Amino acid sequence: MNDDIEPIEEKEESLFEAPPIAEQERMVEAILFASAETVTVAELNARMPHGSDAAEALVYLRKRYEGRGVRVVKVGDAWAMRTAPDLSFLMQKETVETRKLSRAAIETLAIIAYHQPITRAEIEEIRGVSVSRGTVDQLLEMEWIRFGRRKMTPGRPVTFVVTQDFLDHFGLESARDLPGLKELRASGLLESRLPPSNMPTLGEGDEDINEEAQEGQSELFED
Repeated sequence: MNDDIEPIEEKEESLFEAPPIAEQERMVEAILFASAETVTVAELNARMPHGSDAAEALVYLRKRYEGRGVRVVKVGDAWAMRTAPDLSFLMQKETVETRKLSRAAIETLAIIAYHQPITRAEIEEIRGVSVSRGTVDQLLEMEWIRFGRRKMTPGRPVTFVVTQDFLDHFGLESARDLPGLKELRASGLLESRLPPSNMPTLGEGDEDINEEAQEGQSELFED
């Protein structure tokens, strides 16, 4: 009797064995390829067979796509498949430009990205001018910023932070990968009314910045 039960128990245990790592890698690849949005490791594990390790599969998958036309990239705390940056020019004909951000929106977005979490009053203090509701609403509608935690100060004002969509749009893994002061000025994101002391100093010095570049419309923050 025991001999008859033993193989049944072994069969039941085998149902919970995780697929080989190569097969898990294929599963992760399929999910990322078919997903229109970024996918977290937890979401990958939830879709895959019991016992799978999506994090380990991602290590192999990311390495396999190195140097290819498509890369496996980390966006915030999630993952996605994206065109290699040096091949982005091939997609230009398929890009539809619907609108451009105003100068006020560009400055506000840059300030939020570098100083998050930040309140409206703090944004206005840095810019030296008031921030219109329309500017904030536009960035919220684009889902490039969102409301953060309330600040523990009188009135408990709400703060703003950039979103994962913002990071994904500009190919950033985190806000730490944002360009430095020199790059911002060269792209025209900083104007004279934005004091350098209030802006990031992650880049190199800005002594050779061309004034015309400061006045040009930035291509970085075009939608």
